[in-house]
Amino acid sequence: MPEGITVRILGDFGPFSRMGKSIGYQLEVGRHTFLIDCGAPLFQQIGGHGLKKIDGLIITHCHDDHKRWFSDLALFNLYAPDVSNKVFLIASEDVHRDIIAASMPALEKSLSPDSKKVIDISYEQYVDYRIIGPRARYRIVSLDEGGGKKALCIQDLQGRKVGPETAKIIISTRTGAPRMLFHDPVYREWVEPETFYPFSSETFYDQDQNIYRDSAGFSIEAIKAPVWHGVAGIGLRVKAGGETLTFSSDTSHDLSLWQQLCQEKRQQRRAMSEKEFEAALIITGDINDYTERTWSEERYKEAITAFDNTPVIHDVSARGSVVHTDYENLGRTTLKKNRTILTHSPDKLTSEWVLCRANKSFRVKDGTFFELVGDELFPLNADLYHKEGGRYFVGYKHAQGRYAVFLRDGLLEFALLGEVEDEQVLYRVDLYEDVSGRYFPRLDDPNLSYVERADGRVELVELTEDGSKGSIVRSKRPALSQTRVLLNK
Repeated sequence: MPEGITVRILGDFGPFSRMGKSIGYQLEVGRHTFLIDCGAPLFQQIGGHGLKKIDGLIITHCHDDHKRWFSDLALFNLYAPDVSNKVFLIASEDVHRDIIAASMPALEKSLSPDSKKVIDISYEQYVDYRIIGPRARYRIVSLDEGGGKKALCIQDLQGRKVGPETAKIIISTRTGAPRMLFHDPVYREWVEPETFYPFSSETFYDQDQNIYRDSAGFSIEAIKAPVWHGVAGIGLRVKAGGETLTFSSDTSHDLSLWQQLCQEKRQQRRAMSEKEFEAALIITGDINDYTERTWSEERYKEAITAFDNTPVIHDVSARGSVVHTDYENLGRTTLKKNRTILTHSPDKLTSEWVLCRANKSFRVKDGTFFELVGDELFPLNADLYHKEGGRYFVGYKHAQGRYAVFLRDGLLEFALLGEVEDEQVLYRVDLYEDVSGRYFPRLDDPNLSYVERADGRVELVELTEDGSKGSIVRSKRPALSQTRVLLNK
């Protein structure tokens, strides 16, 4: 197996981005290639020929910016004339449930080969499903009571009904969807089990963690404890050849928040007497009126250690997000700056943490990230990273740098020196534009631009009144990387 774990970024923008890439990663371990999420435009980024070589797809949660192209991929595998395999899908039990609900309207009907009949197509004709993460010991099911009537109940893994003293069903007054209320035997409190317990808890989950283990010697494990996003979701831990890479997936990562989730005890706001509540199996209302605690201490302890000693790809927002990690709150996480790459960022963001960009490739080697540019590995050693309008820049601190870095409303920004008051300046940098992993001095003249040619070389093009002219320029990255490595020794 080749050294390291390689990740190609197919898309790293949020759901409301003008760039339209959404989220997706191509994971390469040895000769095996997996997709992690499929919100990025797969046919544009990989192409039909490349998709035929994908060994499997892992979906972390069912927001469209992470699974938008799932049904198209399923249809492609079924109908492409030279594809004989189904989509090999890896997902947790609850994420898989959401995928089926979201995708079946697009998949369950088609025309017969002669186009004369509307035919039904089962989900299993499209998908070869493999569970990752443990199965829940209890689940809400709909049973046939005869006479065409169905009734909801809760069963354990052996198919035995569970009484209201152990678990109840709360039917949402807003959505009509059922959610489970569970009585924890240790806390002696009512909780929502899917949010309360980590996957390691044998109170609610089966002992088998269903880790995906490949014959080539690598593994992919589902993690749930630090994933706090609202919808059912998982993070992933990939291990290969002594290296580990963690995808946190989307999450609101905030240590003070997490501590509150496990410590705060709430009083129930029941719309019934205690006796009626104890006897009821099905209740209509808001489950938050009945849950007494959000997280267990067990989940909290697992969450705060989930990213120890591992490189992490983690989501970030600018500010004010309730379901992602705000940039200004990164200091309240367990993440380490030198081992983290930020993804899912807005179209414009300046960061002292490394930012993803579509079509970049990163390799995990010796416990840290490197960028793969052609056949070379470069350290991620810039002091500043900036994305804007599909362009990507890096900054290196320099006492005589042309650009001043400053804070505005808690977020980093930069401007040409002289455009910022001296007392606002945090430090000065030289800025470089990233063109396919190569660095060139930032241009502030609108008549100048860098263009990557078909032969791979980069040309500095100047627009004039009489036309344009250009010259080949060389990347500054090798010198910057060499200098920084020597300085760090």
